[in-house]
Amino acid sequence: MSADPIRRIADAVLYEGYVLWPYRRSALKNQRRWTFGGVYPAAHAARRGDDPCELRAECLVEGDPDVRVAVRFLHVVHRQPTHAGEPVDELCAGGERHLAWDEAVERELELDLGAACAIAVPAGSEREPLGDEDAIVRSWRALSGEVRTDAAELSPGVHRITVRVRNESAFDGGDREAALLQTFCSTHVVLRARGGAFVSLTDPPPEHAAAAAGCENAGVWPVLVGEAGDRSTVLASPIILEDHPQIAPESPGDLFDGGEIDQMLVLNILSLTEEERREMRDADPRTREILERTEALSEEELMRLHGAIREFGMARGR
Repeated sequence: MSADPIRRIADAVLYEGYVLWPYRRSALKNQRRWTFGGVYPAAHAARRGDDPCELRAECLVEGDPDVRVAVRFLHVVHRQPTHAGEPVDELCAGGERHLAWDEAVERELELDLGAACAIAVPAGSEREPLGDEDAIVRSWRALSGEVRTDAAELSPGVHRITVRVRNESAFDGGDREAALLQTFCSTHVVLRARGGAFVSLTDPPPEHAAAAAGCENAGVWPVLVGEAGDRSTVLASPIILEDHPQIAPESPGDLFDGGEIDQMLVLNILSLTEEERREMRDADPRTREILERTEALSEEELMRLHGAIREFGMARGR
């Protein structure tokens, strides 16, 4: 888990919905994946009409418009067990079961405001030997697109920042499942001011209310991140967040479902049958980590998940 609190928030957004309770391949909700923050190939989006091929993030910065921009997303990777060179749905090797399914790899690029950057990831594959005849082959489709950034001065000392991410991957047809292999999944943007200060779009001060209302965002909503009062960093998130979102200190780790309560998910995991746990363990390296972490929780850690009323502490501090 990252020690950087801003990175932790961004990672929670990146993996939101990656795989959902009950964390098994057989669950219907996990057979239609990668639904958050998708930027789809333009050719596919033109046919469907409801799957966007471009993300647009706009926000305001006071003072120096020197901003560093990071674009992050997940790239779907197909995991295929093979035996004697032939694909199989599952295989057992070294005492472990391996299932055919989709994983993901993180993609990230950074650029300065005012610059443009190509997204160019060639198609490829990797083979992980599991013995003389068994292997796992991970393969991925090519991605291409572009990130464009711009700053426009609205008034002295106030600039509107624009970031656009477009998917121009060469998509040769197929259904939505095929398009997902070339989708920028869970796409979001992190902007860091190196001199100025961002303006909250959720609760802008009166003097910036009109300019904030004029910002155009498509597929994301920018919020301030970091400690309360910090205006140096904005996260343009595909998930609705408040300014300065925080991960509860009681949370034992990522569960890929920030819209739910950690305690409920943990108790549900602990209630799984041995066969259900086996499928969760074998589904994905990340679901295995969730299971092993949950099974290792102490009684004290479980009790901490009952919740906390932080408002009482806030009231005493007034």
